[in-house]
Amino acid sequence: MIHRTPCHGARLMLGSLLLASLSGTAMADASSGQTIDYQQGGDTFSGYLASAPDEARGTVLIIHDWDGLTDYERQRADMLAAQGYDAFAVDLYGKGNRPVETDAKKAETAKLYDDRERMRQLTLAGLEEARQQGAARPTVVMGYCFGGAVVLELARSGQAENVNGYATFHGGLGTPEGQSYPADMPPLLVAHGGADSSISMEDVATLSEELETAGATYEIEVYSGAPHAFTVLGSDAYQKRADQKSWAAFQTLLDEAL
Repeated sequence: MIHRTPCHGARLMLGSLLLASLSGTAMADASSGQTIDYQQGGDTFSGYLASAPDEARGTVLIIHDWDGLTDYERQRADMLAAQGYDAFAVDLYGKGNRPVETDAKKAETAKLYDDRERMRQLTLAGLEEARQQGAARPTVVMGYCFGGAVVLELARSGQAENVNGYATFHGGLGTPEGQSYPADMPPLLVAHGGADSSISMEDVATLSEELETAGATYEIEVYSGAPHAFTVLGSDAYQKRADQKSWAAFQTLLDEAL
């Protein structure tokens, strides 16, 4: 069964105090990157590129949640750039398509859940655009909520070149019928909230069994009391402890992969 996971929609201003609360995280100036328009299949998409101030250690591809690419992903990209990485936030919905109502968000994610080939194509198009813009080639792909499900789709496909790692934060974990994980998949980090009411611990256990069967390299971290969307700065779901710990685990993956 595939779980189509809602993401926390409440967005407040992402202030510098919240960003500073992430232990060990370098601060980035707001909007230090640039909006990048690019084409795929005759449609226009609008991503966001934040470049490392000096030679980049590698690239982080960020996949948005069901809101589409918003200030949240831009802030995370700026944070990663300040830490020495090129970061590109992809757009899977299309330029100007940023749904607000819950039904509209469900409709946008459903289009891609129902067309996995397009989901992969759009993700790979974002990755290619990042590289066309000069982003460093070794890459880690990460995503939030719906974006986490997209990360796993890409990981299963084995279609992305020069990707050294994957990470999903409170993301959908279901595997479509007929798909499986390759043994040679790059390392995967799964960050999950123990109090997530959208994605169950049964889903976590099932994913672990699938990865074990494949012989894949992975780590699953579960944070007590953390609800779904626990990393969304400024939202009601935000949990500082889980955000800090998952970000630290992600930094370890980046250090090892890039």
